[in-house]
Amino acid sequence: MFDVEYRRWLEEHHKLMLQLRAAVESNLADGQMQMFVEAAVSHYDVLMGLKGVIVRADAFHLMSGTWKTPAERCFVWIGDFRPSELIKVVRKYLEPLSEPQMLGIYSLQQSVHESEDALNQGLEAVHQSLSDTISSEVMSSPPDMATYTAHLSLALDKLASLEAFVRQADSLRLQTLHRLHQILTVHQAARCFLAIAEYFHRLRALSSLWTARPKQEGV
Repeated sequence: MFDVEYRRWLEEHHKLMLQLRAAVESNLADGQMQMFVEAAVSHYDVLMGLKGVIVRADAFHLMSGTWKTPAERCFVWIGDFRPSELIKVVRKYLEPLSEPQMLGIYSLQQSVHESEDALNQGLEAVHQSLSDTISSEVMSSPPDMATYTAHLSLALDKLASLEAFVRQADSLRLQTLHRLHQILTVHQAARCFLAIAEYFHRLRALSSLWTARPKQEGV
């Protein structure tokens, strides 16, 4: 169900980006442009809402990235794009930046990196703990079924914690997008969201080329 909803989200996102690009090319006044930019931001809110529903039922599906194209999956981080990478992608499209804006983006980069590191460390700890539980001597010696079942239950509890990591990562992604919106002028924000859309469009196009490439026999 999520994959279907995501495809619908992408279709609507494409329409919004066409409207935003037309607005940029028309050089609309700030007040008019703001409506298109806010629509773009709100659409990401919708996506995170959709993900918030599915993560309760299947965090593995989101974390695996199977709902994305092959090239996009190469860059999946805890269920979607890495916020710090997105900042790097859009920076070159935002010039010129005022000094307060440069400081704001630098501060955002630093805080995002710190949050990503904290999530990475937490997830690594969960992986290690899960591995230790699964590989314990109790698990490899099932005569005591009560203890064996208890360890399986413990492993399931550790897996359940993945939902919290996806939610925190999605929250960080959304905070990053909203913070960029706040730091930038309305026209810069428009270019920012167009750059983000183009980046993911190119990854999807690359995936299509990869899938359609001639297959070499015997490789």
